[in-house]
Amino acid sequence: MAADLETLKSSLRIDGDDDDELLKGYLSAATSYIKQAIGDDNSVLGFYEMEGVKDSFETAVYALAGSYWYYRTSITSNTVNTVDLVVDSIIAQLRGLYGQKQDEVDDNGD
Repeated sequence: MAADLETLKSSLRIDGDDDDELLKGYLSAATSYIKQAIGDDNSVLGFYEMEGVKDSFETAVYALAGSYWYYRTSITSNTVNTVDLVVDSIIAQLRGLYGQKQDEVDDNGD
């Protein structure tokens, strides 16, 4: 996993290790969600480690995992429609880049 627990905890300003397992689950779920939204690593090998992709991908993972942390309860008297503009915009950018890279792979016959 490119994103790590300590960076997530730092970004959320969490001290201690009481919720480490929960946060690891959020990191894993966020990583999986974003990769499924963009494309797997099999069609474009090493896509998520490419320069220009890695930092955006990790930012999206941290943002989504952070959203999972902050909005982990759904008890409210009001309807809440969360829109994660950071994650959505990064996914859209990475989808376009993934498509370009996939076309390059297809054109090269790999």
